[in-house]
Amino acid sequence: MSLVKHQFTNEIINTIHKYYPADQADLIFSQSELINYLNIKSKSANRGSKSRASFGNHYAIYVLVEDYLNGDFHLNNNYSKYEGAQFSNLLRRQRELPFGSKLQNHALNHRLNEEFKKYFPNCDYLPIIRDVETNRYWLNENLIKLSINNEIINIAHLIKEIIEAYIKVRQRAFNDFICYCEKLLEIQNQKPEEIINFIKSLLNPNSDARIFEIISFAILKPYYGQQNVYWGWSPDELNQEYLILYKTGRTNANDGGIDFVMKPLGRFFQVTETIDVGKYFLDIDKVQRYPITFVIKSLETTENIIKQIESQAKAKYVIDIVVKKYLDCIEEIINIPELLQRFDHVLNQGYSREVISEIILQSKLEFNLETEN
Repeated sequence: MSLVKHQFTNEIINTIHKYYPADQADLIFSQSELINYLNIKSKSANRGSKSRASFGNHYAIYVLVEDYLNGDFHLNNNYSKYEGAQFSNLLRRQRELPFGSKLQNHALNHRLNEEFKKYFPNCDYLPIIRDVETNRYWLNENLIKLSINNEIINIAHLIKEIIEAYIKVRQRAFNDFICYCEKLLEIQNQKPEEIINFIKSLLNPNSDARIFEIISFAILKPYYGQQNVYWGWSPDELNQEYLILYKTGRTNANDGGIDFVMKPLGRFFQVTETIDVGKYFLDIDKVQRYPITFVIKSLETTENIIKQIESQAKAKYVIDIVVKKYLDCIEEIINIPELLQRFDHVLNQGYSREVISEIILQSKLEFNLETEN
């Protein structure tokens, strides 16, 4: 398969070049399925704190490589005699690693091997060897021993260091978000104008995905909360009810693509960073083509966004009636300029404290931040 290139790819290449000359390093990168698998799985590394980190599969490889290196099998060349690592030890070690406290056994037992085979169907080996009866595990040594220029090179140390580099990048993204939360808590008692300017400065295409989702919710909640609808079982018995926006979970929750839900209208909202028709239509399919409002981290006009979605849809699906059914499910597009307008409207209505309080609340919930306040 063709090599995937993204921002973290350079980190992988630089790691290899630390240990091997250029001619060997290039061959290692191109010939190692395991390194290329890590490269594929590391696309999210530099995309902010919300993007999926895929730690399960990374850590399944990491703990087996670590066990391999701790046993000096890269030096002794006797791994075939090893009785294997115990599952309980591997799982415990996974949960000791950053972001790994709630990892389950899926990656070690089957998920990693299944996904690896999907990406490398012509490879004769799978990363994990498992004895079901004894519940012992081994790393497939064939994937870490490469023949480069008639020399056998063991890349176990490279695999370990690449995963450690990935962890560090992910940690930086989360630490940046925590710094933002702490900054917000620090300035909450300062002049409202300073806080408002700080919030507006974060509504930009380069902001962290979690920050964007939290601020979007904090703005839209009071914006819709000022509006009311009348409903009832008959024209003579109508109920007046204000619109209420609910957040469905944490910003990285696997909730089927629904970030906010509105009562009583039953509107669905999905916050996204990209103009990717495949992602939009996947979200629509998840809710059986129920209409969705997309809140998009983009400065593009809503007209241009819709045109791009339609153009991509026609290229992908070709059939007009199929394209129309999907496009009809896009209830509304809310971009950054529209969010800023709605923010100004909310501020003019005197709801600045509500917005600030909601952002602080959601930020604290995101990372269980505790304050003396």
